[in-house]
Amino acid sequence: MEMVYCKGCGKQIHESAVSCPGCGAVQINQPPQMQVSASDKRILPAFLLCFFLGIFGAHRFYAGKIGSGVAQLLTVGGLGIWALVDLIMIVTGVFTDSNGNKINLWT
Repeated sequence: MEMVYCKGCGKQIHESAVSCPGCGAVQINQPPQMQVSASDKRILPAFLLCFFLGIFGAHRFYAGKIGSGVAQLLTVGGLGIWALVDLIMIVTGVFTDSNGNKINLWT
């Protein structure tokens, strides 16, 4: 069961839905490679890890981004700027995991 995002309101809906049950927006089917699926990771742990241990890249290790996690660890979170940008991305729901899936569910 694949979940995609509504084109109108951004709520998660089943990929076979013709319209969104939340807002009623008609969905135009995209090719599977264009669809964004939800990550099994959650915002709350990523947010807490980034807030408290962001300069060490802990949130990136949680998301499975090992390479950039090591880079943040070695650069002290890009002197804090990279960690701050990641914190904003996590809160707004645009941060992705290692597979490119958006981390957008709080719990």
